[in-house]
Amino acid sequence: MEAYSITAASFPTPALALRTADPAEQRRVRGFAQAQASAAEAARLLLAEHLPGARDHAGRVELLRGAYAALVRWRYEKALTSAGRPGHGLRHDPERFRLPIRAGGVNFDRIGRVGRLRTGSAWNPRTRTFDGGRPSPASTIMEAYGEAALARFDAEGQRGRDVLVNVVTLPGGRRVNGNRLVRGAAARRVADRLLARVRARGEDTGQVEVGGELLYAVTADHQDSARILAAALDQLAALFARRHDDQLRQWQTARYLLYQSPVTKKGSDAVIRMFVVAVGALLFGGRTPVMQSDADLRCMILGQAAGTAMPADSVLCSASAAP
Repeated sequence: MEAYSITAASFPTPALALRTADPAEQRRVRGFAQAQASAAEAARLLLAEHLPGARDHAGRVELLRGAYAALVRWRYEKALTSAGRPGHGLRHDPERFRLPIRAGGVNFDRIGRVGRLRTGSAWNPRTRTFDGGRPSPASTIMEAYGEAALARFDAEGQRGRDVLVNVVTLPGGRRVNGNRLVRGAAARRVADRLLARVRARGEDTGQVEVGGELLYAVTADHQDSARILAAALDQLAALFARRHDDQLRQWQTARYLLYQSPVTKKGSDAVIRMFVVAVGALLFGGRTPVMQSDADLRCMILGQAAGTAMPADSVLCSASAAP
């Protein structure tokens, strides 16, 4: 029996999940970390039992893919008993936690100033924005990352353009298109597509926030996303075959690739966090990873370099040299 296990300390609550200033609600949201830890520990134990007996590289990939799928199912089951996030937004629909992106279409995540994330904001039908209210951790971090996204347009020679593609370098050097940052006229087209989707699901679009300065992160197209996901699992499987001098860096790279290839319409962030912690705990001999609280935003918005090595990984720096 191993002398370690995954705990809630590996799952700091993302600021994006904190959409209220109410202490009681914040405590409830932070409590999700314990549930994640239990699910990640179950995944770790399952992999620890079966990976050593895998017949070959393909078998290890299959086991990892199965562990990932089990965590997707776990997240869906949690959604069935959850009331959803507080504040403004569309109704909570657990089915979207198991609906593949390839079936539901790429995700459109608004970044920058998002009024519905502010505590006590009110709907303005003229501007189609939520106005007023007080900052919440979620609204604050989204505004900060919106500024970072716009800065990238200028820093990377995209001034005057509306679409910036995160080009992903896979292990081996192949480059594929990851997610996109979209502003201006292109963002208006995204907003129109978003409204059309919501209507097609029979949802009320009356308070869908598509006014103000529009800025979106759009997930990778399906074929590219499938290639990225396959590369992530392939790299992790290879790490269990033999020791690599740079296994920390390779695990970090796989984590970035997973964030560039989410599988379901909702819940992918939690699934990826649990999966990479479970895998990392096995790789690093009991030195359990701690997730960067804003890992998803770093990977979607800041590019591959900033989305690979993260400050929270400092707890693993000595682990990469562990026997």
